[in-house]
Amino acid sequence: MTNIKTGLLAATAVLLAAPAFAEWAPERPLEFIVASGAGGGTDNFARTIQAAITRGDVIEQPIVVLNKGGGSGAEAFLYAKQNAENPHKLIFGTNNVYLLPHVAKLAYEAKDLQPVAALALDEFLIWVKADSPYQTAMDMIEAAKAAPGTIVFGGSQSKDTDETLVALIEQTTGAEFKYVPFNGGGEVGVQLAGGHVAANVNNPNENLGQWQAGAIRPLCVFAPQRMAESAPIQGEMGWHDIPTCKEQGLDIESYQMPRTVWLPAGTPPEVLAYYEAALQKVSESQEWQDYLTKTSQSAAFLTGDALASFIAKSEGDTVKVFEAEGWSAK
Repeated sequence: MTNIKTGLLAATAVLLAAPAFAEWAPERPLEFIVASGAGGGTDNFARTIQAAITRGDVIEQPIVVLNKGGGSGAEAFLYAKQNAENPHKLIFGTNNVYLLPHVAKLAYEAKDLQPVAALALDEFLIWVKADSPYQTAMDMIEAAKAAPGTIVFGGSQSKDTDETLVALIEQTTGAEFKYVPFNGGGEVGVQLAGGHVAANVNNPNENLGQWQAGAIRPLCVFAPQRMAESAPIQGEMGWHDIPTCKEQGLDIESYQMPRTVWLPAGTPPEVLAYYEAALQKVSESQEWQDYLTKTSQSAAFLTGDALASFIAKSEGDTVKVFEAEGWSAK
C-alpha cells in the first residue's frame, strides 16, 4: 500500500509540474534553436524563457540552447524544415521567420514552421542626438523634404526591420533620407551618440545607455499608445512620457516586432497545446516580468487565431514596403 501511495503522489507531482490539460509531454531533452548569435536580443529572449521554465519546473526535461544565426536567422529556420514533425525542437525568432523569404531566395518557407506564441513586442522609436535641432518627428521630416537625401538614418543591417521602417516613413511622408547600415543596434547607438548619423530607430534597450547619459533623446514611439509607466530615465522623463509618432502628426500608428516561438511544421495539435500552456506560465512568471522591465519591451501573449491575425497583418503591411522599394525576391 505504501508503494502504491508513493507512486500516486509522484504521478500527481508530475501532473502538477506539467502545463494544465496537456495530453502530451516531452520524452527527451529539448533544443531551443535561436535565430541569432549569442548575446543578441533573440538569444536573451530564449535564455530568459529557458530560465523561467527551469526555475518554475514548468517542463521537466532539460533544455539545450543552440545558436543558429547565419543568414539573419535563416539557418535556424532551415534547421526547423530539416526537422519537420519533431516536437522536441523549439525555434526562437522575431518577424524574420515570415519576412526573410520575401527579400531573399532561401531554402525554407514560412509554412515550414508552426507558430506557437508571441510573448513580447519590441517598440521602435525615432532617436536623435541630444543637441539635435529637431524637437518632433515632423521637424525632421520637413527638413528632409527641404534637403532630400542629406539627413542620415543609421540602422541595423540592410532590408531588415530598421531600413524597412525608414522606408515606410519615406513612403508615408514623401521625405527622403539616407540610410546607412551597421552591424547591430549597439553599434548604431554609438554612431548616433557620436554624431556620425542624425537619427536611428533603435529599440528602447539598444539606446538606453546613451539616453541615460544625456547623449541622445527620443522623439516618438511607433505604437498605438504610449509605453508603460517607468521610473525617470533622463531628467524627469520616462518611457511613458515619450509621445507616439501619431501624436506628432506622423501617420504611422504602429510598427512593432514580435518575439516569437515556433515549432517545425507537422507537429500534432496536442504538442502545440502543451507548449502554448507552458509559455503562458512563463509569461506569468516573475522572471518574465523582470525581463520586460529590463528590456523595455511591451507585454503581449498571443497564440492561436490572435497570433495568426497579427502575423498576417504584419506580413501584409511589410511586404507592401518591400514591393514599393523593389526589394521583393518573389
